[in-house]
Amino acid sequence: MQNLTELPFNATSPRSLSVIIKVCVVIPFFCIFLCCIAVMLHIFASHRQFLDTSRYILFASMLINDTVQLLFSVLLFLLVMAQVKFALVYCFPLLFISTATFQNTPLILATMSLERYVAIIYPLQCPPVWRSDRIWIIILSLWVLSCTFPIVEYSIGQQNPSVNIFSAPVVCKSAIVNSSPKQTLFKAVVNILCFAVVGVIILVTYVRILLETRKLRQDRTSVSKAMHTVLLHGFQLLLCMLAFTIPITENLTVLRANWLSEDISYFNYFCFILIPRFLSPLIYGLRDESLRSYIWKTLLRCSNRVKPSVRSLMQNNVFAS
Repeated sequence: MQNLTELPFNATSPRSLSVIIKVCVVIPFFCIFLCCIAVMLHIFASHRQFLDTSRYILFASMLINDTVQLLFSVLLFLLVMAQVKFALVYCFPLLFISTATFQNTPLILATMSLERYVAIIYPLQCPPVWRSDRIWIIILSLWVLSCTFPIVEYSIGQQNPSVNIFSAPVVCKSAIVNSSPKQTLFKAVVNILCFAVVGVIILVTYVRILLETRKLRQDRTSVSKAMHTVLLHGFQLLLCMLAFTIPITENLTVLRANWLSEDISYFNYFCFILIPRFLSPLIYGLRDESLRSYIWKTLLRCSNRVKPSVRSLMQNNVFAS
């Protein structure tokens, strides 16, 4: 991998200034996201009642999945911004994990909607696979399925024989690996089918819960919360689907504005990939009453720990002066 100090542009050039600004915008967003996710995962790990509920286990798996997805997407973003080149064999794992986690998010959303449906319709006769001690089977199946898509996508590609994957330096982009028309068509079909099936599952689940509430004699409050949760999963799916608007926004931006291609790519990445992935788990986590109360308690506890240390530091500085 090339050293970042050997990049072929001046540190004071307009391009390098644009790169610095883009990086300084993305990194704080990512750090805030990591802090929020770390707080929620700490709450899950330190309170047993969350680990005994299938819904929270699925939500924790989505948090981990989205964190990995953002971690690798931001890493790829930084590598592209810095024009770092390395062998293609090292690029495959980065793109593979980024693609697999991207595909896994809608699958988890569909599973969470089905879990709410099962919890409402079969409260006393829950199928064994949906219990908290068996839900890992479903989570593992989702990971296997999401990893299958990029494996097939990369296997049907036609590698350029003149490019040595072990030594030829390239900028790690999806277009470098997915260069054949077969791969492009396969990726488009998989994404459309995946999000369409998940959308139908969420819609059918919501309608079934709505219809069954008229027959079941249950707590209306819990049923209403389940319906709102399913609707929220639909909103999360819409946030994920914003990534499919990138080709459209690229064409419209090229027609309407004289932007550089890297500026258009950065705008699409920030607005349609980074922000939706940032908002989706936070909205769900802050909406949940139990989890929200623990989040505020954790933040309050952390602030109480920070204040004495800051106060003692200020006193030491006063005495030292």
